[in-house]
Amino acid sequence: MQPIVIGAGPAGLSAAYELARQGVTSTVLEGSSERVGGLSQTVQYRGFRFDIGGHRFFSKSAEIENLWTEILGQEMISVPRSSRILYKGRYYDYPLRARNAFVNLGPSETIRCLLSYALARLRPRQPARSFEDWVINQFGERLYSIFFKTYTEKVWGMSCQDISADWAAQRIKGLSLLVAVQNALFPSSGGRTVKTLIDNFRYPRLGPGMMWETLQSRLENLGCAIELDSPVAKIAWSRGGNFTLIAGREPGSRTLQATHVLSSMPLREMVLALEPAAPSRVLEAARSLKYRDFVTAVLIIDQSDLFKDNWIYVHESNVKVARIQNYKNWSLDMVPDARYTGLGLEYFCFQGDGLWNAKDSDLLAMAREELALLRLADPARVVDGTIVRMPKAYPVYDDDYAESVAIIRAFLESELPRLQVIGRNGMHRYNNQDHAMMTGLLAARNVLGGRFNLWQVNGDAEYLEEDRQACDGRAVPRALSRE
Repeated sequence: MQPIVIGAGPAGLSAAYELARQGVTSTVLEGSSERVGGLSQTVQYRGFRFDIGGHRFFSKSAEIENLWTEILGQEMISVPRSSRILYKGRYYDYPLRARNAFVNLGPSETIRCLLSYALARLRPRQPARSFEDWVINQFGERLYSIFFKTYTEKVWGMSCQDISADWAAQRIKGLSLLVAVQNALFPSSGGRTVKTLIDNFRYPRLGPGMMWETLQSRLENLGCAIELDSPVAKIAWSRGGNFTLIAGREPGSRTLQATHVLSSMPLREMVLALEPAAPSRVLEAARSLKYRDFVTAVLIIDQSDLFKDNWIYVHESNVKVARIQNYKNWSLDMVPDARYTGLGLEYFCFQGDGLWNAKDSDLLAMAREELALLRLADPARVVDGTIVRMPKAYPVYDDDYAESVAIIRAFLESELPRLQVIGRNGMHRYNNQDHAMMTGLLAARNVLGGRFNLWQVNGDAEYLEEDRQACDGRAVPRALSRE
C-alpha cells in the first residue's frame, strides 16, 4: 500500500497522521516551499508571528478536540473571545447585543431601527430570495445596512442582492432582532444560547502553524515523508488501478507511484492535472470553479496596547480593509517584544485585480493610511510591515458551483474510487479547519477499508455516520439565480 497525500494543510496532515497511527506510512506533497499548514499556517516576520485570517480552535467534535490536545497538550492556551464591529467610529459587540447596539446608535437611530424592524415583520419581502431580503426580514432595513451589507460585499466581492437567501439563513442561523433583545434584557430566559456566542476558544501558544509544524515533526519521526516545494503537475491514472504522479518544479520534478491518492489541492487544478484527461463535461465543470483570494498587510506598531479585540470587523465604507487582527490578543507570544503590537489588515480580492497586483510598498502605505483613518493607531508609530498573499482562500459559490462539483464528484466516484478529495479547496467547500481535519481522518479510514462518505461532514461540525443522509455542508454565499 502506497498512499500519497497532496497538501500539507489540516486535512492532508490529519490524513497522513491517521494512516501512520495504523502503521501505514505515506508521502505528503506540499506545493509551498516554506512551511506546512496551508490556510492555517503561521507566518513569521522578524520574530513576529501572524495568522492568515485568524483561526479559533473550537469544535463540537470531541475527536477533533482530543486530537488537538494529543498534538500540543499544554501548548494550547485558552483565549477569551472579543470581536467587535467598527461603524462610524463606534464599536458594536459581535455577535450583536441589542443593549450595546442601541446605546451606540442613540435614541433617534434606535427608534428608526425599531420602526424599520416592525415594518419588515409586518410586510416581509416575499419570497426572500437574496441575502438582502433575508437579513432585512430578520433585522429590518436600517440594521441590515449598518451591520451586514458593507462587510459582506467587501468579503465576497458580490452584491448582497446577488447572494442567495439560503446562505444567509444558514450562516446567521439563530440570530434575529427579537432574539438579540431577549438575550440583552433577559440573558437567562429560556436557556437559549446562539451558537456564535462562544466566550472562549483554544489556540496554540505560537499560532495555528505550531499545530501543523509539530504534527509534521511527529509524522517524520513515524517514517512519513513531508516534501515541500512539490506541487503536483500530473496525476496519471487507470480505471480502478494505481496512480503515477509528477511532482516538484522543473527541472527537478520527479515521478511517484501510489495505490491511493488523498488530494487537498484545489479541485479545479486537480481535475485539470488528470491524465488521461477527464471527459469534456468534467473539464468544463472544473474550469468553472472560482476562488476568492486574500491579502494581509502586517504592520508592526511601536505601542504595547492598541485595542482589546482579537479582531475587528470594519464596516466603514471609506476604507477597503474588511477585518483587522490583533495577534497579540490571540497570544502574547505572537510578538517577540511586549513593547510592540502586530496587526493584520485583511483585504479580500481576486487574483489579478488591483489589490492583488499592487506593489507591497503601496499596500503597506494604504494599510497605514486606513489605520489612521479608523483612528486605531498613529501611522508614525508603524515601524515595519510585510505583505502576504494567500490564493484560493475561499471557494466561491456561484450559480454553477453545486452542479459543477456534483459532476466532478460523480466522475471521481465512478472512475477513480481510490482518489479521494479532502479539505476546503480539495472539495471546493467552505470547511473550517476542524471539518477539514475530519475529512482527512475519514479518507484515511477509507484507505484502510472503511466506507465513509466525506461529503457527510456537516458544516455545523456534527460529523455524520456513513449511513446517514448527506447534507449541504457549511454555508457560504452563492450567487442568486435570476432565472
